[in-house]
Amino acid sequence: MKILLIEDDPKTVAFLRAGLEPEGYAISSADDGRKGLISAASGDFDLLIVDRLLPGLDGVALVRTLRAAGIQTPVLFLTALGGIDDRVEGLRAGGDDYLVKPFALAELSARVIALTRRGSPAPKTAVLKIADLELDRLSRRVTRSGKKIDLKPREFQLLEYLMLHENQVVTRTMLLEAVWDFHFDPITSVVESHISRLRSKLDRGFGRELIQTYRGSGYRISSDA
Repeated sequence: MKILLIEDDPKTVAFLRAGLEPEGYAISSADDGRKGLISAASGDFDLLIVDRLLPGLDGVALVRTLRAAGIQTPVLFLTALGGIDDRVEGLRAGGDDYLVKPFALAELSARVIALTRRGSPAPKTAVLKIADLELDRLSRRVTRSGKKIDLKPREFQLLEYLMLHENQVVTRTMLLEAVWDFHFDPITSVVESHISRLRSKLDRGFGRELIQTYRGSGYRISSDA
């Protein structure tokens, strides 16, 4: 998997290389917007990680130019500009995700995984299975050990997202964006309360918990005990 870092801060580039290369990613970099645009225009990369404040050509203009040229490589904006208007501008320009500095490497890695898998073929079956839990994406039916579990629409979306990312830690921010379409933190406990209700419905009367909490990181669904 090939990633292009378009970032003018050498320390940030070194930090990202140290975090991503051990996970098997091939990392290239460009230290200004014009160089980054030329490299990204080749279409040879699976993901672009783009700073917004770049010399030569700013990140938003860079991504707009790529999208106008028909290049749809996923883009993760990585920037110190964290205002709601900044996020909206970046996403409307063609960005696929937006992470504000400073950031945790674990969250960056999770977002990279999500973005690089977004273009993968859809599962051949509409039924997702983890251990004795089954979710039918067409009929919207959920069962565990053959017993039907009634979920509200948002609970179903939350479970579906977790199951599509089986064995991966997904962050609160990722869930807010994927399930609630929030591209900012509303400072509520909506994720925690829905996870709690989902656990209650999935685990009550069964032998083990499937949803695990990683404090400070997020949640993971797994068949591991």
